[in-house]
Amino acid sequence: MSAPALSAELPLYPIREVSRLTGVNAVTLRAWERRYGLIEPRRTPKGHRLYAREDIVRIERILKWLNRGVPVSQVRALLEQPEPADSSSSSLGNWASQRKQLLAAVEALDMNQLERLYQQGLALYPVTTGISELWQPVVQDLEESWDHQPGAALQRRCLESFLRTRIGIRLFHANQDTSGPALLIDTLPGDDGPLWSLIIALAASDRGYRIQLMDAPLSLSELPLAVERLDSDAVLLCSGKAERPDMIRRQLPRLADQLPIPLALCGPVARIRSGDLSDSTVTVLGDDIPLALDRLRPLVKVS
Repeated sequence: MSAPALSAELPLYPIREVSRLTGVNAVTLRAWERRYGLIEPRRTPKGHRLYAREDIVRIERILKWLNRGVPVSQVRALLEQPEPADSSSSSLGNWASQRKQLLAAVEALDMNQLERLYQQGLALYPVTTGISELWQPVVQDLEESWDHQPGAALQRRCLESFLRTRIGIRLFHANQDTSGPALLIDTLPGDDGPLWSLIIALAASDRGYRIQLMDAPLSLSELPLAVERLDSDAVLLCSGKAERPDMIRRQLPRLADQLPIPLALCGPVARIRSGDLSDSTVTVLGDDIPLALDRLRPLVKVS
């Protein structure tokens, strides 16, 4: 007797499909449900979540508020209000406040505060939003200040160690659950550390890539062997520095011609050196991480 009611509610989507449609990972969807009551999916007799089209529309509304910087704890009250015709108000945003707090935590080596902000920015918000609004701008600000700030090396190493551990765990588990293209990510030798590689790896993993992240820069001569042995589908090289002109102009194009898969460049180096690579087969993705991954996708063969 329940069949007509079920057919009236169709189509219903499992959480994996909702994650694909909205870009919000399953962990975050469950957190929004359990901790904040933002969504209430239906359940199968075995307890599996099923989402109706209205739930997906609600998730899209949640994303609009979060992208404007509204704390996730305040979104539920806003969802109950009629959506205004002009919802462009910027006074609700708190990303600037979170960036200020994160900068202060790194400078003070306050690991407890760093942990809180990491969990808030990447567990309760979509990964792309957390990276675009919080982590990428903070890394850019830190790298500018570290050029002339006492204690910069200690701050950098502590932040790298913190992110390496947390992101490494996420990558390990994500790699077990995806059959997406294998992306080999490495830091160019002129950079001071792997910050850009780490946050790019996190963003790429969220897009469904299997991430092969090098802990320290490989020499360019070793990359063809790494590609062969790891069966990579693309190579993504990152740096927050300009890097040596001869490496950018000669060695990278030579390497790109040797590899049977795409070689791409991401991070500030891609913005700084784009003109040097305009006539090469190196793909220059830029330093906006989500946009860079959008540009990479058409180049990667999906098996």
